[in-house]
Amino acid sequence: MTDPAGILAIDQGTTSTRAILFDVDGAPRAAAQRELSQIFPRPGWVEHDPEEIWRATVAVCRQTIAEAAVDPSAIAAIGITNQRETTVLWERDSGRPIHNAIVWQDRRTAERCTALIEGGHQDAVAATTGLLIDPYFSATKIEWLLDNVEGAHAAAARGALAFGTIDSFLLWRLTGGRRHATDATNAARTLLFDIHRQEWAEALLALFNVPRAILPEVCDTASAFGVTEAELFGAPIPITGIAGDQQAATIGQACLTPGMVKCTYGTGAFALLNTGAEAVASRSRLLTTVAYRIDGRPTYALEGSIFVAGAAMQWLRDGLGLFDHVARSAALAGAADPDSQVYFVPAFTGLGAPHWDPDARGAILGLTRDTGAAEVTRAGLDAVAFQTRDLMEAMGSDGAEPPLALRIDGGMAANDWFLQRLSDILGLPVERPVVVETTAQGAARVAGAATGFYPPLDQAMQSWSRDRLFEPEMSATDRDARYAGWRDAVRRVRGQST
Repeated sequence: MTDPAGILAIDQGTTSTRAILFDVDGAPRAAAQRELSQIFPRPGWVEHDPEEIWRATVAVCRQTIAEAAVDPSAIAAIGITNQRETTVLWERDSGRPIHNAIVWQDRRTAERCTALIEGGHQDAVAATTGLLIDPYFSATKIEWLLDNVEGAHAAAARGALAFGTIDSFLLWRLTGGRRHATDATNAARTLLFDIHRQEWAEALLALFNVPRAILPEVCDTASAFGVTEAELFGAPIPITGIAGDQQAATIGQACLTPGMVKCTYGTGAFALLNTGAEAVASRSRLLTTVAYRIDGRPTYALEGSIFVAGAAMQWLRDGLGLFDHVARSAALAGAADPDSQVYFVPAFTGLGAPHWDPDARGAILGLTRDTGAAEVTRAGLDAVAFQTRDLMEAMGSDGAEPPLALRIDGGMAANDWFLQRLSDILGLPVERPVVVETTAQGAARVAGAATGFYPPLDQAMQSWSRDRLFEPEMSATDRDARYAGWRDAVRRVRGQST
């Protein structure tokens, strides 16, 4: 029998779809990626074409297998990680989506969420789900689809429709419609899942008018999710791991003991603090979520969500034309006037944790006649660091001890200037791992642990290695003064929205 060639990770993100084959040492062996079209039907609305996602997923998997020159039958398993909260409804008999996917960034249900909060539902929802009522999560997206797609309510009531986050939709397609399932990390992001009882919450299904018949089965993060159709990749391949992207990155960063923190910097930025077996209720408007569930036992985390991180730099490139490639941002920021007091609050889709203000909008403040591209670029990178400090401060308010270091990953992890600035603004060491594709690696680790290709997750700490350590160089006085300016800028932006 041929030795297993590796684990194939599918990483379906907000702006691209990737596949990476990881070898037995957890190193990438081959990879492929395709960009994902962003659809903006109206201001504040964001959609994806599920069929484009599906075609890209099949294509990148096939390309990765071909580039690795492996027999598909030698691939031990597939792990899936995905953009969370993004919502798809499809027909069970045909598999056809009834509408574009509504993306996690979408704000079309802001008024509905406000009405629910004003109706006094926030406390009960938070106690059950660990989440706040916000358009970010899936429940009001499902409700909107059922209300606005002709015939959807009736079809859902008779069990003809299926709901899923992207992982669930891909699982359905990969298995030829034989499995309608998700894992606990994705279920925990819907506003419909009781994270304490680990089951769908009937009271919330009633509140959001969601029929139970459309919901997927909720499984452990490492589970036997099914087997791919043989014709897709040349051989049937078991699917044994699913995790939402931020939870997968937590696993890939080996933040597997209470008190460890990672932050992933992609389109948005997401910090997760492992809290172990305790679901800590935040007093600082952070989210309580499932980090992973193994053998029926959930491990929890506190999460802070920044809606706009790398997307701010993309806007400075594409919207303002300040540079032609994001990699240029480091040199520009380094050339900025060190005394500049420019602040950029990138609230393009409102503000996430700890503010949760869907009505806030972006602004650049503190402009003077000598402000140029360098100062605005630095303000964009600073904004990501300041928002991260917002999250670290909130975690401290919830009783978390300051971490020994912050482990980082995502696209912005390649920017050394930003990582040094992040360390300076936080007053914390920042660690970059050797393998920065930690989201995909986490999905592979879960799938490999389920099959025995990799050791159990509790031994994954030994496989993590650091590429570089960034330590604070800025004085505490300067750090706190700059942060005070940021907080004032946020207050001004929020003031404009009221």
